Amino acid sequence: MRFVFVNGGFHAAWCWERTIAELESLGHEGFAVDLPGHGVRVDEESTLANRRDAIVSALTPGDVLVGHSGGGFDATLAADAAPELVTHIVYLAAALPREGRTYPEAMAMRDSEEGDFDADVGEMLGYLKFDDDGAMWFADFDGAWKYFYHDCDETTARWAFERLGPERFGDTTVTPVSVPAFWAADLPRSFIRCLQDQSMPRWLADTVTRRLGVEQLTIDTSHSPFLSRPRELAELLAHATTTTPIAPLVPH
Repeated sequence: MRFVFVNGGFHAAWCWERTIAELESLGHEGFAVDLPGHGVRVDEESTLANRRDAIVSALTPGDVLVGHSGGGFDATLAADAAPELVTHIVYLAAALPREGRTYPEAMAMRDSEEGDFDADVGEMLGYLKFDDDGAMWFADFDGAWKYFYHDCDETTARWAFERLGPERFGDTTVTPVSVPAFWAADLPRSFIRCLQDQSMPRWLADTVTRRLGVEQLTIDTSHSPFLSRPRELAELLAHATTTTPIAPLVPH
């Protein structure tokens, strides 16, 4: 199988190197996309459309698409644009759009409070800095270690921190998203929750799992199993492709 990886905020294709190596040792292929505004494309404008197009251009028929964290949003847009190329989509501690809603709304809506939004972004904000152009950076190593890599050794955590780039929101905060082809395609799909996750709240992971209509898979790691447990993650990703949904997708 060929796995195509989509990074979450601040990260880029480099974060998947260890997991891709482990997948290859299992007989699979892996390719990590550098989204516009990230990695080698850090100076490019970052929008919903050009990130979606970057992923679609990397897809080949039969691929497994993997989105991590905010990258689940981008992976869904790509699957909507080219569902015929995707055989399975895996959400790794990842976001899922809500039809007709913006990205922040989709991230904040709770099952128990439909239409209400949680504006508390928590202590993490204290570790961030913002440029004059609106770019957001993870400015503090201790914060990155706490929220992303707490189960990694310090050498690995610093290696990753030094590679973190800016996050530019572009049009994601204001543009409602519609992915009708994704809902209609009803693709095979999985959700993996990281049991020690300090970035994605449990309620959000459970909400995305319910809306995907799947049994939740788990891995006992931080938000970044691609660095802390790459072999275990590779094996779990391969297993995920054998699972099937147990309920319909919930677009709203």
